Amino acid sequence: MLFYWIILLLMKSAESRDFNITGCLQKPSDLRYRAISDQKFVVSCDLLSEDPTVIFNSSHLDESQVQWFRQSSDGGVKMDFKNATSNPTLWGNALWFNPLKVQHSGTYVCINREKISPCINIFIVVETKNVADCSGDSENEKYLFISQGTSIACPGKDCYHHFQHSSVKWYKNGSKMKHHNIERPGLQFKGDKLVLRTVYDKDNGTYVCDYTLVDNSAQWQVRTVVEVIIIAKDTLNPPTVLYPSGETILEVELGQNIELECKAKFGFEMNASSSIQWYIETSENKELASKKRVHPKGLEGQIFNNVFTLMEIMEKDLRSHFICLAQNSIGNSTGMFRLKRKTEKGIYFLLALCCTITTLLGIILGSTLAYWRWIDLVLIYRYYLAKDETIGDCKEYDAFVSYAKPDPTVTDKALCNDEQFALEFLPQILENEYGYTLCLKERNILPGGAYTDDIVNALRRSRRAIMVLSPSYFKNTESLFELEAAVNTVLDDKTIKLILIQFEPFQEPQLLPQKVKKVLKILPRITWEISTSSTPNKLFSKKLWYCMPVKHTIRAKARKVMGQ
Repeated sequence: MLFYWIILLLMKSAESRDFNITGCLQKPSDLRYRAISDQKFVVSCDLLSEDPTVIFNSSHLDESQVQWFRQSSDGGVKMDFKNATSNPTLWGNALWFNPLKVQHSGTYVCINREKISPCINIFIVVETKNVADCSGDSENEKYLFISQGTSIACPGKDCYHHFQHSSVKWYKNGSKMKHHNIERPGLQFKGDKLVLRTVYDKDNGTYVCDYTLVDNSAQWQVRTVVEVIIIAKDTLNPPTVLYPSGETILEVELGQNIELECKAKFGFEMNASSSIQWYIETSENKELASKKRVHPKGLEGQIFNNVFTLMEIMEKDLRSHFICLAQNSIGNSTGMFRLKRKTEKGIYFLLALCCTITTLLGIILGSTLAYWRWIDLVLIYRYYLAKDETIGDCKEYDAFVSYAKPDPTVTDKALCNDEQFALEFLPQILENEYGYTLCLKERNILPGGAYTDDIVNALRRSRRAIMVLSPSYFKNTESLFELEAAVNTVLDDKTIKLILIQFEPFQEPQLLPQKVKKVLKILPRITWEISTSSTPNKLFSKKLWYCMPVKHTIRAKARKVMGQ
């Protein structure tokens, strides 16, 4: 049943189409054109509005939506515009005549399935130049020199000078050209002419000039097509062989094939007679091996290539010269290949292997050295190149030191407790050897003031806050306050940094503030190890210096440590 309804709809559609064609042939013409023979002409399947912005398009999608018919001499219709070689031929939604002949005069009917109007009746009258009384230029092709100023006249405009006519409207590639076009500066309309103050490559295209004339109260549409082609002045130079440049030597293997490519750049020539040729030159003679004609049309010149294949390389080819000759009407240039027997692969492989192994060993040794001596490398960079961090920061101390005082009730005195480490060892390293200034409570904070305010002020006047962490530190109320105050100060002032020294292994209390726990978990620690050897202390000193601010005034004192 569905198939039956589809067939019925198709039959009704065909009947409707035949009815529309018959009706269009009988009704008055919707459009009337006058045109001159032996020119290019185009007419689209559209009713022209009073001021159309588009008169045709070239989309292949429209070809399936448009049907064109022509009334035959016996009153019937025929359709023969699908063939690409026919004249006229269908392109987009328009019929293109190239060239237009007197025998093309007649009635044309088009149906556009996407338009509301069922069909359009178009009547075309084609006249010869003599009948139309044409005397001026009516060429449909116009060559314009790039970067120069020129004008384009409407061809055949003088043919109907004795009739009243409207002003000329110009279209490029089907779209109306405007007086003020941002995308095309320098475009002007002077009378019926199109003026280009400077010609650009983008001015290439199909231009159409349209106007209306009145003959015995009958209005006719006159349309002329101009193909504008942008060209450059003919080159004054011979071509240039880009490859091979001069004499190029190729390593080959006997018995193998090889392709020799010649690449040359040619300047623009309107009527070019250019070529790329291959010659094989031996001690006895010179023979032509290959020739290729080229036609450079690019405005800035064009690159062409010619590939010559040498089959089965022989011993005599190693003594020959393969010459590429590029020439135009001005002159020529050459390039040359010479063939050389390929060196044994084993030697190259051995050299490549040795270079690879040497490079890998160098990378491994360099990486190992950088890994073990990373701190030394950074300290050298800081010593010579890094910017002084202390200039203009308005800080008084390089570091504030926080530590736990020893418990007076404990009788077992260690060799080095927290207080001795903070008051004796750290000043010895940071002040005496590196020239930093430390803030120590016993020395730099006067007694009698508000303890909490004094500590916070001292932290704000310091560039670093050194926390000497140990089990005693987390049992001391003053130490915990100093730790929390340091964390708060660092969060407020990004120029201050915390340095955590693990003097002894410890267990973090559960009651610490959350942000303090987070800081202790995230920040790295410098571990102090008690040893009879001096090596651990040297490494500890370098790590501590690495965490301290860059200060150029310490260079003289640090030179001794750099040499360690």
